[in-house]
Amino acid sequence: MGKLGKFNFSKGYYVYVGSAKRNIRARVDRHIQIEKKKRWHIDYLRPYLQIQAVQTYPGEEVECGLFERLRQENEGSMPVKGFGSSDCRCFSHLFYSKKEIVLVHST
Repeated sequence: MGKLGKFNFSKGYYVYVGSAKRNIRARVDRHIQIEKKKRWHIDYLRPYLQIQAVQTYPGEEVECGLFERLRQENEGSMPVKGFGSSDCRCFSHLFYSKKEIVLVHST
């Protein structure tokens, strides 16, 4: 996965949390595509994933806080240090769970 290196991923459910300051539709559409120039970490993983859902959230909850809340709610583990988090101090913005993930908006 680019500069992060090579990894083996366990079978299960993965959630990637990213942000788009503008034009979120175009960003999501790009992430869904399989054939594309690899620009972000998710681009390297995408050909091996079956996307089950795309969820957007309002901007009140910032990317890092949203990721951590969803990870904790789903008891997720972080398989790759630095995945999607090269522009912040988070360990990762990708988490894994053996059981199906539940995504909910905060209240």
